Amino acid sequence: MHGEYKVPGGKLVVVELDDHDGVLRNVRVAGDFFLEPDEALPAMDRALEGAPAATEAAELAERIRAGLPEGTVMYGLTAEGVATAVRRALAQATDWTDYDWQLIHEEPQPPALHMALDEVLTAEVAAGRRPPTLRVWEWGGPAVVIGSFQSLGNEVDTEAAQRHGMTVVRRISGGGAMFVEPGNTITYSLSVPASLVSGLSFADSYAYLDEWVLGALGDMGIKAWYQPLNDIVTDAGKIAGAAQKRMVGPDGGPGAVLHHVTMSYDIDAEKMLEVLRIGREKLSGKGIRSAEKRVDPLRRQTGLSREAVIDRMIRSFGRRYGLSRGPLTPQELERAGELAATKFSTPQWTARVP
Repeated sequence: MHGEYKVPGGKLVVVELDDHDGVLRNVRVAGDFFLEPDEALPAMDRALEGAPAATEAAELAERIRAGLPEGTVMYGLTAEGVATAVRRALAQATDWTDYDWQLIHEEPQPPALHMALDEVLTAEVAAGRRPPTLRVWEWGGPAVVIGSFQSLGNEVDTEAAQRHGMTVVRRISGGGAMFVEPGNTITYSLSVPASLVSGLSFADSYAYLDEWVLGALGDMGIKAWYQPLNDIVTDAGKIAGAAQKRMVGPDGGPGAVLHHVTMSYDIDAEKMLEVLRIGREKLSGKGIRSAEKRVDPLRRQTGLSREAVIDRMIRSFGRRYGLSRGPLTPQELERAGELAATKFSTPQWTARVP
């Protein structure tokens, strides 16, 4: 069995092993990390040899630490990273490069249709009818998007939203509210087979699925990192937030994962604080300048147009994993249109948590 895991902010770990009657055998750890002394590498192999295959990652990491020579120093490597690579090998996890990725980047769509497309496309990936997909959103109007479990009344001043012409919609994933203005926001979704994150904890899957965009931002001169559970930040402040939804496949199969990210290209902090109640509470007494500091826009950090940032992100993804542009199918559009009308535009869904 073969497992790979890139330690967030570190190096690639590769593990080869056999599962003999529920016990790890012939374990070999490798990768492009740095490790001293040399004897630490075979020590890791010995620490994992004979472990029950059902051992959780935390316990595997403890075995590794206990087996390392005194004074071992790891560069770009952690015991947890090795343990995660073991779990991914046992789960027969897939890799980004195992797939033919498809890009969907279409004309602006209404907010409710975007919510529906996330659900439809991820269900299609879960059913095996669609390849793994990167969808870059273009917004047809300003919106507030609240998380699946948030209280509408606690999060949004609906009168202020209406006054500013903002549509309020609820998405299928958890997490916090998104303040969206078309020219100020960059949003994308990944709809991926569940096997891509097999062997990863829920938190680790966020870091794993965000790794490519950190690289893309780095290419634009932005030193960004993942901050648990679901933020992408720089020294200047937060620039993006992520959310996920897991879907089972037909007949209870492995299914798919929806991972979507909203990035702040620019921000009207005063308007945001009028519309989002939670923003007022978090920033009470600190003023608008604090809101601007809390969310630091990509426009200021890159000096690039929104379109140029998106183009560089898409090209970075394609260089890493390959990417071909593809359309939404008529069936997907029809189903998404139905869901937008019967679910995501209805008060029964939007106010399901009043």
